[in-house]
Amino acid sequence: MFGYDWPRFHAAVNDLPAALLLVTVLFDVAAWLTKRASLQAAALWTLWAGVIGGWVAVVAGLEAEDVIEHGEAIHELMETHETLALVTMGIFTVVLAWRLLRRARLGGVEETALRLLSLAGLVGIVWTARIGGKLVFDHAAGIPAATMQTEMRDRELGHHHHPGEADEDEHAAPTDTAKPAGHTHPPGTPPHKH
Repeated sequence: MFGYDWPRFHAAVNDLPAALLLVTVLFDVAAWLTKRASLQAAALWTLWAGVIGGWVAVVAGLEAEDVIEHGEAIHELMETHETLALVTMGIFTVVLAWRLLRRARLGGVEETALRLLSLAGLVGIVWTARIGGKLVFDHAAGIPAATMQTEMRDRELGHHHHPGEADEDEHAAPTDTAKPAGHTHPPGTPPHKH
């Protein structure tokens, strides 16, 4: 599908809906504070787009779950991530449906309840994203074992810059210009002669 497998497609489509739903809540709160109809309209449009895109991301995630290699730790995190995503999307879907059904006839209590529900959904987005990040960055979910093994071997070999190549680490210690060019020692190397 578009050159993507399910895990890559999920990764490609999950950020935009989360951003749209965050902006929805911000527009809604701004509309409430400023009483501007234009911000309320922007909140509704971003809610629409966020809900549609969010469900696309959820479906892609459900499909990705079935095809990535994983052990028990990843499986437990995936189940938590899935539950949080479903609850979060359920919240925003209810908010959208309620706003569409009631249109402009929302009372003050309804507006407040929907705003609080949206804020709960925003907490859900952050929590879902945190677990998703943990899956990828702490457990390498979606990375095939063969790819990880190759990367681990490559990392063991280390990375060395070629002479004259800029040091990419902006926090690196200043280089000693008295040493021969193109030859550096890792921090903590005991003094020695060449």
